[in-house]
Amino acid sequence: MTFTVRDVAEWVGGEVVGDPARVVRAAKPLSDNPRADEITVVLNEKYLPQLHASEAGVAVVDQAVPLNGKTLVRVQDPLMAFVTIVQKLHTRPTQTWAGVHPTAVVHPTARIGPEASVGPHVTIGEGAVLGARCRLQPGVSVGSHCRLGDDVALGPNAVVYDGCVLGNRVIVHANAVIGADGFGFRTVQGRHVKVPQVGTVEIGDDVEIGASTTIDRATFGATRIGAGTKIDNLVQIAHNCQIGRHNLFAAQVGIAGSVTTGDYVVMGGQVGIADHCRIGDRTMLGAKCGVHNDIPADQKMLGAPATPAAEQLRILSSLEKLPEIRKDIRELKKLLKQSET
Repeated sequence: MTFTVRDVAEWVGGEVVGDPARVVRAAKPLSDNPRADEITVVLNEKYLPQLHASEAGVAVVDQAVPLNGKTLVRVQDPLMAFVTIVQKLHTRPTQTWAGVHPTAVVHPTARIGPEASVGPHVTIGEGAVLGARCRLQPGVSVGSHCRLGDDVALGPNAVVYDGCVLGNRVIVHANAVIGADGFGFRTVQGRHVKVPQVGTVEIGDDVEIGASTTIDRATFGATRIGAGTKIDNLVQIAHNCQIGRHNLFAAQVGIAGSVTTGDYVVMGGQVGIADHCRIGDRTMLGAKCGVHNDIPADQKMLGAPATPAAEQLRILSSLEKLPEIRKDIRELKKLLKQSET
């Protein structure tokens, strides 16, 4: 499907400078060599020479960029405008089924909302409730007495165990597992005895959960994921964690039991959090941080054990000088020994 620059500008509330009737067929960043019928984005004036040298017919820019021979769409926030344009031009088709596929197994007491799509070999347990327009891809398992809000999307082979609650517009990617037993054991007379995990998982509105991520059910009560939080692939969130709103967790983050995070917390890849730690609002943890103690709000931490970023950078700078420092120490020891004789 093709659109004009005028259409694109209407999507993002932008101002057209140039030819509003120009046809736009796709969106590409400058690094992908956009063609004359494609739209690109300029996020910084230093990229203007690259825009001028490209074949791109249209560019999304901020208000300050002057007319330069290209058709421009001027907006307040070029990046977010470009995201909207990409979503419009490159909507990824998702295979859905009208109603319930004949191979799905749905308990007679389950309730499925209007316009829902239930794919092949899906299982839905006793008393489960699915909201309007839910989309369940092949092989999904929804346990007994689960509650899914409106517009929930579950990817292929995702599992939602009994009693879990998902809010509206939650996205769960392939092979993710929500509500498996937490890792709770007590060693008694040399044997590891399982502690029953009888709680649940509650996931807020607009949460996205990556492929093969696991969120364990609580021992008692609920493991909670706050609204708007985005979780990458291969993340482990243990039992009874209380994750705040709008957190961002990159791949392979591991969070032990009963951790609490505030709102807008960011964790880079492979961050590890020890049990019962509390992480304050807006704190950022760099990749591979190892956290063993509480961290207050508005901190930037690096390293293992996690250290304030400025301090950790000084430590790393010093480490680079260690060979030279060792050499100096050897020389000083030699001089000291000579002075003693």
